[in-house]
Amino acid sequence: MDLHDGGIFVVVAAVLFISAIAGVVARSLRQPVIVAFIAVGILLGPGLGVIEPDVPEFALLAQLGISLLLFLVGLELDLRLIKRVGPVALATGLGQVAFTSGVGFVIVLLLGYSVAAAVYIAVALTFSSTIIIVKLLSDKKETDQTHGRIAIGFLIVQDIVVVIALIALAALGAPEAGAGVGLQLLLTFGRGLLFVGAVAVLMHWVLGPLMDRVARSAEILVLFAIAWAVALAAVGELLGFSEEVGAFIAGVSLASTRYRESIGSRLRSVRDFLLLFFFIDLGARMDVTQAVDQLPAVFLLSAFVLIGNPLIVMFIMATLMRYPRRIAFLCGVTVAQISEFSLILVALGFQLGHVDDATVDLVTLVGLITIGLSTYLIINAQAIYERIERPLRVFQRGRVRRVQLEDEELRPEVVVFGLGRYGSAVVTDLTEAGIDVLGVDIDPRVVGRWADEGVAVIYGAADDTDLVEELPIDHARWVVSTIPDSMIGRTLLQTLRNAGYRGQVAVTVDDPDQATRLRKEGADHVFVPLLNAAHETVRVLGVPRDPGTIEAPPP
Repeated sequence: MDLHDGGIFVVVAAVLFISAIAGVVARSLRQPVIVAFIAVGILLGPGLGVIEPDVPEFALLAQLGISLLLFLVGLELDLRLIKRVGPVALATGLGQVAFTSGVGFVIVLLLGYSVAAAVYIAVALTFSSTIIIVKLLSDKKETDQTHGRIAIGFLIVQDIVVVIALIALAALGAPEAGAGVGLQLLLTFGRGLLFVGAVAVLMHWVLGPLMDRVARSAEILVLFAIAWAVALAAVGELLGFSEEVGAFIAGVSLASTRYRESIGSRLRSVRDFLLLFFFIDLGARMDVTQAVDQLPAVFLLSAFVLIGNPLIVMFIMATLMRYPRRIAFLCGVTVAQISEFSLILVALGFQLGHVDDATVDLVTLVGLITIGLSTYLIINAQAIYERIERPLRVFQRGRVRRVQLEDEELRPEVVVFGLGRYGSAVVTDLTEAGIDVLGVDIDPRVVGRWADEGVAVIYGAADDTDLVEELPIDHARWVVSTIPDSMIGRTLLQTLRNAGYRGQVAVTVDDPDQATRLRKEGADHVFVPLLNAAHETVRVLGVPRDPGTIEAPPP
């Protein structure tokens, strides 16, 4: 099919439809959709010949997706978490990177690959998928557990190493006339300092007030975030870096704003949609015959990642740092796969001419195998540990340390959506009663005002399902919506139910008929402010009423 003769729209429609089916199949098999999308690319590319590699439209969408991926990594870069989990995150993150890249480099050389290919493959094997691991830990409600926090901590360390690797590739990939490698790295470092310095100035003087104005419209906030990510990605490319580095810096520049949660929750779906084209293009490039010839190397390197990475994490944590072997094992299984960054890294190397397509095929196949198998390892980690607990005692040397991580996370007793006059009165009374409250509102001016008063507050909407699922609600006794909209109340109830929230929920409506319906749908309390106010007025006037008709506020 000629993609440039009116056929591209048909091809995109077919790709999206088949990808949706493949995604459903992957979910039913408890697999990440990355595996499904690469398989779709292989099917439609070398399999059926429907799409060709390097389709310009796919390439553009894929590059936007990669830029948004790095933007969100920067946006969610929580250095405080590394500080809380202390040396274990740095030691495990850097130790695993050093071991895997060093030993992997030797293995790849022994397999007969070139030095350049060995460097790329070895580095690609070191990175674990933050997206997949955080998703699986969140599904298991383990992100707040000790092993979950440590795992996320050293994943952040890995993400930082990824950015450094991309910067180094940018310096080596486009040498300036007459400049050696050392000078080229120095020039790149200098340009990087100027770039970061300029962004820091914007962060201090411009971005704060600008974001307050932009955030008055949620739609414009999302548009601005995408524009900012793509703009800095373009600047990064112009300065001799990759687009990914510029997008990462764009994310870091907004990470300290009060809008990071809302931006992140709204952009994840956009990122996942655009990355679909990257993974499909990656599968479409694969030379099946060439890939089959590399299967022995693929299986060996996959076994190295699936077994070697968890073992080195266990050795560092249990043997060297004396963490309990159970925690060390649960952390170890999270690194038993390579990352989407591994695929991006080797694809960049191919674009720069450092490696050939055989290297890309090798890393892609290792990704398919390790991502697929490690998912089952992480899901069933507790059961696996109970079966192999005795052999793992070899890692435990000396006295086991007591594990007590400093907890600076928000643990509100009550989460209140909507900080208008009604919601503000609720928050005021609760805080005066000494109750820990987290407020959520879509108006940046309201958010700023409450933040200035020292109340924990987040910019966001009650019907933003991604944001609600990420709020610290596990320990909350109440989630209260003071927004008098039955649809918002209904959406919030459904989202909380899907997130496994076990506390009580109170919602607000204007229509008493909707109140009855929402009670049937699971709301523990439904407030009807005008009706409640009328009842209170009648009570003050001395007219007796059944007190049960007036809803009591949550304790």
